[in-house]
Amino acid sequence: MTNALIVAHGQPSDPRPAGAALEDLAARVEALLPGWSVGAATLAEEGAIARAVAGRPAGVVFPMFMTGGWFTKVQIPKRLAEAGAAGWSVLEPFGCDPAVHDLCVALVREAAATEVILAAHGSFKSAVPSDIAFHVAGRIGAETGADVAAGFIDQEPQLASLTGRTGVCLPFFAAEGGHVSDDIPAALAEAGFTGRVLPPVGLDARVPGIIAAALVRGVPVCAGACRWAQGQNP
Repeated sequence: MTNALIVAHGQPSDPRPAGAALEDLAARVEALLPGWSVGAATLAEEGAIARAVAGRPAGVVFPMFMTGGWFTKVQIPKRLAEAGAAGWSVLEPFGCDPAVHDLCVALVREAAATEVILAAHGSFKSAVPSDIAFHVAGRIGAETGADVAAGFIDQEPQLASLTGRTGVCLPFFAAEGGHVSDDIPAALAEAGFTGRVLPPVGLDARVPGIIAAALVRGVPVCAGACRWAQGQNP
């Protein structure tokens, strides 16, 4: 039996619903991988990682994050160490997987959109999150012919500044949470956006298959996400 653990940030204000949703995702991934045991834990739910790894041989951790950084390189290993979980390896995050970028292109094609806003979190502290979002926006534009703009919650250009746009907004997020349910609609309303907001990428029905394939490949975080920090495409 090969052990895996999907770890996400979760929703600090109300951690259990996000934890339950992640457990459902893990069950769907496990169903695609005979011989694997796939668990789930969010950082927001106190003790979740410790409970998820208790009594299990070391395996792989899949970060359900849209980019590599402090959470994947520092916080997840720290939580594992605090739980006494030795030997677990942390894989490249969900949002760094080229298959996820392919999925974003497919979602825009399926929406038949000619104008797109790619909504992402961004960061005022690091360019890595926006590097990935700009890369995905560029791929969508090049492969669909759509006019694509990336907008962010935590950096410039902010979503609220993308005025006069229609079409669709694709949230480049791993799950449904406060940013997707509240912050993005509020910012788009401020911008006067009149188009349609698609579900976040991480909720698409093809995602369990993408995660299952990533677990089998087993690419560690330092071999993939770090290349974004160096300005290279993974």
